Amino acid sequence: MSNTTTAARRPQAPVTRGPVRKLLTSFGFQIIVALVLGIAAGLIGRQFGATADHPTVLSDTLAKIGGSYVTILRAAVVPLVFTAIVASISNLRRVQNAARLAGQTILWFAITAFIAVSIGIVLGITIQPGAHAGTGLEKAAPHTVGTWWNFLLGLIPQNFLGIGVSSAADPTAGGAIVSTVNFNILQIIVIAAAVGIAALKAGRKAEPFLVFTESLLKVIQRVLWWIIRIAPLGTFGLIGSAVINYGWDKLTSLAWFAGAIYIGLAIVMFVVYPILVKSHGLSIKQYFTGVWPAVQLGFVSRSSIGTLPLTERVTERNLGVPRGYASFAVPLGATTKMDGCAAIYPAVAAIFVAQFFGLQLNLMQYILIVVVSVVGSAATAGTTGAIVMLTLTLSTLGLPLEGVGLLIAIDPILDMGRTALNVAGQALVPTIVAKREGILDLDLYNAPRNGLPFAEDIEDETAADDEAGSPDRAAAAAGSADAEETAAVR
Repeated sequence: MSNTTTAARRPQAPVTRGPVRKLLTSFGFQIIVALVLGIAAGLIGRQFGATADHPTVLSDTLAKIGGSYVTILRAAVVPLVFTAIVASISNLRRVQNAARLAGQTILWFAITAFIAVSIGIVLGITIQPGAHAGTGLEKAAPHTVGTWWNFLLGLIPQNFLGIGVSSAADPTAGGAIVSTVNFNILQIIVIAAAVGIAALKAGRKAEPFLVFTESLLKVIQRVLWWIIRIAPLGTFGLIGSAVINYGWDKLTSLAWFAGAIYIGLAIVMFVVYPILVKSHGLSIKQYFTGVWPAVQLGFVSRSSIGTLPLTERVTERNLGVPRGYASFAVPLGATTKMDGCAAIYPAVAAIFVAQFFGLQLNLMQYILIVVVSVVGSAATAGTTGAIVMLTLTLSTLGLPLEGVGLLIAIDPILDMGRTALNVAGQALVPTIVAKREGILDLDLYNAPRNGLPFAEDIEDETAADDEAGSPDRAAAAAGSADAEETAAVR
């Protein structure tokens, strides 16, 4: 190995910065400032009469800032999902005991989901949020309803790209019929999984395609880093718009429900996860300091898919999970591992709806809540919101779908905490499985954290790797079985 390569892979000495400059350039500090300024802007807007029904210049500006950020983030979802799933499946060819690792990953996804939904049920029964809800809440049927038939039929691709076209009257355009193009994330996942498995079966002839897909994924991730860097601006708009649109009346009328959700999220995050980490002989502090950058971004972006590149990187670089396995487990988790959106939330929400409408749930219905949460979590598909999962749960239990209209007002506020927990779990399971299988890099896991790495740090590391050339890239370029075995996870 040349001296140039060695120097490229050696961490560079940190740049000396004053404490004030270091604080101002900290991504976490920027997010906190954006949250505070967003709340302040929302309260100012409310003081000047801005509401959801009576917008002002300030409320429109905040809504456009927040909405534009979400639009940009969603634009990266489709190519990111496709390339990440194909690349994750193809990476299994470089991992020893791939089938066992995949089975262990899915098993622990189910175990943690079972624990989370059980906590949600207990909290719903104990706190009884539906009995404390205000009487002035609006009841409205959801626009889309999640049923098992819809879920299963939704897995069947309508075309290769999973594109659907819908038409509806646009009141802002004088009632004219406007067609919109939608991408079905579930169908894209199915298509990507089929392409990835087919590429593995094709063997050497598919190697150029897999190398191209991995390169395309790197490009998409780099673009996403740029989107991540403007997250504070998006946070400012989203929080400010939420305060104006919902106001304190709706928030306080659902305070018991929101409290039950966040208590459940906190119990799983700060009690269940630490117990699992400690029971596997790992440091709780190292886990949280390692995963916190991804949790922080998940809280702001409200998208597991949008956070995927950072989640995968901290799982590898901070928690010591081998790259070959992490590149399979984390993308899989970003589309199916949803302890917040698909476990705690639908459990508490279903019990809330039953209590609000004066309905009594029986033992079988509680069991159905568990089954739906453990089996149907893929319905959330890693995108913002969990309304499909909620309607799937309500329709399975036979509860009024109008209950969705009760909860939609504060869904964005709840979704921030739900997504943060989702991301934490998506990094936890690969770490646990890697430790159980003896492939976790304990030295890297226990290494000192010199601050929390974020986009600029990761980009520097990625650039160094690109200049040096990674073992995985070398193996792919060589295209030989011996090289692939050398690059396999040990």
